[in-house]
Amino acid sequence: MYGEGVERFFNRDEEIRTFKCLSKKGQGPKLLGQFANGRVEEFINARTLSAEDLRDSEISCLTAAKLREFHNLDMPGLKNVLLWDRLRKWLNEAKGLCSPEHLKEFSIGNLDKEISLLEKELPTESQEIGFCHNDMQYGNLMIDEKTKAVTIIDYEYGGYNPIAYDFANHFCEMTANYHTDTPHIMHFNTYPDLEERQRFIRAYLSSSVHQPSDEEVKKLADEAEKYTLANHLFWGLWGVISAYVNNIEFDYMEYARGRFKQYWLRKPELLGASDDLLHVDCSAEPKPHSPQLLDVKTCTLTT
Repeated sequence: MYGEGVERFFNRDEEIRTFKCLSKKGQGPKLLGQFANGRVEEFINARTLSAEDLRDSEISCLTAAKLREFHNLDMPGLKNVLLWDRLRKWLNEAKGLCSPEHLKEFSIGNLDKEISLLEKELPTESQEIGFCHNDMQYGNLMIDEKTKAVTIIDYEYGGYNPIAYDFANHFCEMTANYHTDTPHIMHFNTYPDLEERQRFIRAYLSSSVHQPSDEEVKKLADEAEKYTLANHLFWGLWGVISAYVNNIEFDYMEYARGRFKQYWLRKPELLGASDDLLHVDCSAEPKPHSPQLLDVKTCTLTT
């Protein structure tokens, strides 16, 4: 059953076409039928991964190899990077929905500049581009316990992007557990360390005939770290929009706060501070309405 307000995030007809194409290529479930607000998919005899599974070294390596296979798919249509256009589209959606209070709180008016800055700092010309899933959370991964085959499902956000972006997304999702009393809180103090990130990337690159050098692994890991900034903006905007259009019992606005604050916290470290960047003061006391900040300090943002 399709969720409320999803048409603001992606084109459903395009998503169906992607689903059908992936099914023909042996990826994921088959499409068995469609109706007005949903579809019938083939049952997959496998279990959905848990938050803990993402940290299991064996399952992580299997996931990395499957992701390599996914990225190498030759999908029909244009192979242009969609990240920046999608961010700008979602930003315009947020501007049209947000109250004056939320426009100010999330610095929505300044995010055009942030997106342009990231696009400049993360040039795609030097990046490997592939068909990315763009939502590599544990709920979109399944494993057959007998064969150890991993299946990637749910392609709503799928499209061509730098492969480093999918790594960034997956690493950020390692801090989430959507099956707790506070599913909207991402625990960034559990973000995978360099060794864990490089192990995933090495397994990804090693799944082809080519055996990667330490330099190749490091380069891709460094690129992925920078793309976490784009990922925080991506899901921060998603959270803000969802808070206005979705009635699911999930604190979308608080989720967005955590994502945006993580963006501002990590930006100076990953891009380097300069006079034209937003200055961040992390000495402020935590705000009582922000439970995510059990893991990080609250930052006062000044221009």
